[in-house]
Amino acid sequence: MDISVVIPLFNEEKSLQELHDWIANVMQSNRYLYEIIFIDDGSTDTSWKVIEQLSEKHKEVKGIRFQKNYGKSQALDAGFELAQGRVVITMDADLQDNPEEIPELYNLIVKDNFDLISGWKKKRYDNVISKNIPSKLFNAVARKTSGLKLHDFNCGLKAYKNEVIKAVKVSGEMHRYIPVLAKNEGFTKIGEKVVKHQARKYGETKFGMDRFINGFLDLITISFLSKFGKRPMHFFGLWGTLMFLFGTTSAFYIGAYKLYKVYNGIKTILVTDNPWFYIALTSMILGTLLFLAGFIGELIIKTKSNEKHYTIKEKLNF
Repeated sequence: MDISVVIPLFNEEKSLQELHDWIANVMQSNRYLYEIIFIDDGSTDTSWKVIEQLSEKHKEVKGIRFQKNYGKSQALDAGFELAQGRVVITMDADLQDNPEEIPELYNLIVKDNFDLISGWKKKRYDNVISKNIPSKLFNAVARKTSGLKLHDFNCGLKAYKNEVIKAVKVSGEMHRYIPVLAKNEGFTKIGEKVVKHQARKYGETKFGMDRFINGFLDLITISFLSKFGKRPMHFFGLWGTLMFLFGTTSAFYIGAYKLYKVYNGIKTILVTDNPWFYIALTSMILGTLLFLAGFIGELIIKTKSNEKHYTIKEKLNF
C-alpha cells in the first residue's frame, strides 16, 4: 500500500463526506493504493454514522471509534498503530488542510528520502489575536528548545515514513511534538513544506487558550524527556547529591564552629537559633528526596509497560 491517511476528528459531521471525496479524487488521479483511517475521538454528533456510511461504500475507508474524548494525541497513536501505508499522511478533518498537497508530500518521503515532512501554513486564515500571534510565539520557543528549524509545529498536515510512526509513542498532548519525538528516536532527516491553509468551512475551532498554555507545558516536558527521559538519575541524582553535600558540609561547619566557641569559652548562640542550620537541614532533605526521585524514575522506566491510555469502542474494515 502506498499511502495511509490518518484523520483524527471530533464533531466534524458536516465535513467528512466532502473531505473523503476530495482525498479520493487526489488518490485516484495519481493511482495510489491507499487507505483512509478516520479516528472518531468520542464525537457527540453524527460523525461516526457518516464514517460507517463511507466505509460501507468504500473499502479503503476504515474507522476507529473511541469510547470517549481522549484527545488528538491518543487518536493519532491509535491510527499510527494500524496504518499500513508506506507513507503516512496526517491531516485534520475540518477541511483546513488541503489534500492536493498529498502527492508532493509523498514524493518528498519516497523520492527525496525524508523521514518526516512537516507542513507550514505560511498564510493563515485564523483569528490573528487568539490564534496566530500565540502560535508564532509558541513555534519560536519550540524551535529554540528543540533545535528543529520548523515554522509550524502544530500543523496537522504532515507526512511520515511508516517506520517513523511505528517508532514514536504519542501520548498526553504530544501530537504537536511528533517531529521532536522522531528526532529523539534517531530520525534526523526532517523537512518542511509550505502548504495551503483553507478557511474553516463548517463548525467551530477547537482551539482555546488552554491548549496554548498546555502546549508550553508539554514543551517543557518533552525538553526534559528528550535529555533525561531514559536516565532520570542523571538529573535528579546529580542535583540531589549536590544539595545533600551542600547541606552536610554546612551542618558540619555549623557544628564545628559551635564546638570551637564552646571550647574557647566564647559566648555563642544555640545551633537551632542559627538560620544556616535550617538552610543546611532543608538542603539535606531536598537532596535526599531528589536522589530518591531519580532512583524511583529509573525503576519505573525499567518496569513500565506499553499500556494504551484510550479505549476503542468500535473498528470498521480492519
